[in-house]
Amino acid sequence: QVQLVESGGGLVQAGGSLRLSCAPSGRTLSNYAMGWFRQAPGKEREFVAAISWIGGIIYYADSVKGRFTISRDNAMNTRYLQMNSLKPEDTAVYFCAAGRLRRPTMSPDDYEYWGQGTQVTVSS
Repeated sequence: QVQLVESGGGLVQAGGSLRLSCAPSGRTLSNYAMGWFRQAPGKEREFVAAISWIGGIIYYADSVKGRFTISRDNAMNTRYLQMNSLKPEDTAVYFCAAGRLRRPTMSPDDYEYWGQGTQVTVSS
């Protein structure tokens, strides 16, 4: 059984930065695309960013483009989401996800493994 473990969330002031990390426990996920999603209270889970296994294909939601950077270190078996210029509307629980996809997608239904989520709170 594979479980993804996120870390790096917390409380930050608007304009600040956080870096989220995600690593699988149980085994290495080779040839899996990775995605980051978030869910704010009372809202549906929404796509944030995704990256292919090799890292050559990257997608961002329009709301985070230019502020967030997704990356992966396959040797370290870890994925990252660098979040800069954070805004109060970025407040949510952030989830990482993995799917055996040739190309990453923006749909949470395409990802088979999920982390438990990490809270990000941005104060104004």
